[in-house]
Amino acid sequence: MTAQAAPDEATRHTVDAFHRGRFVLVQPARGAHRAGMDAMMLGASVPSAFAGRLADFGAGAGAAGLAVLSRCAGAKAVLVERAPEMAAFAQATLAHPDNAPLAGRAEILQADVALTGTARQAAGLADNSFDFVIMNPPFNAGADRATPDELKRQAHVMEDGLFESWLRSAAAVTRPRGGVSVIARPESLPVLLDALRGRFGNAELMAIQPREDAAAIRIVVRAVRGGRGKLVMRPPLVLHETGSDRFRQNTDSINNGLASLFGD
Repeated sequence: MTAQAAPDEATRHTVDAFHRGRFVLVQPARGAHRAGMDAMMLGASVPSAFAGRLADFGAGAGAAGLAVLSRCAGAKAVLVERAPEMAAFAQATLAHPDNAPLAGRAEILQADVALTGTARQAAGLADNSFDFVIMNPPFNAGADRATPDELKRQAHVMEDGLFESWLRSAAAVTRPRGGVSVIARPESLPVLLDALRGRFGNAELMAIQPREDAAAIRIVVRAVRGGRGKLVMRPPLVLHETGSDRFRQNTDSINNGLASLFGD
């Protein structure tokens, strides 16, 4: 990620380039969630040959969904965001001239992915309407990184039952044998696996570590709707070279949309 413009108090946004300039994100300068590597890792979890319809749950300004479109030429994406302020940033992102090559394959849906049944369908999330769902749910505990800003709190602080409600919706809107990918903190793994059970199987898990000798800071879980296979632990992704802040070559490729996270 490279910044193309400094934060501007008049407009309250920055325009940030991702995938070495192949798309940009219009996002809040401060006071709300700003996308970075988590979104790029999540977008990279989708197979490179994916050519279906994808939903980005909790899309914010659209980083993860656009990362999929940037790498997967046949994909289409619906950026699903509950907060009207962040949906407006997603709209500004799609309207930015630098995103013209991707914007025709994306649309924005302002909706709460935790809705159920007919309410969810009325909001525009129809059953069996997507081939893949990606999600970067809020995963801080309520006591972590407390913030007075409501938009940032919504993006960062996990509500009780969040994984259950988001994955219930993902299972409803994903076609049989469709996929789901989730990025989360390692401590969320037990509740995440519980929420997947009976809905998604053939799960693959990859830990993301800052360095070889460091504990994981994120996990990415990818699974198949209706799959019955067991959980597979993939080798971890190590971000940095030993003794350096420089990204490893494979990490840099994944972060910049030149390779997929799971090697497909």
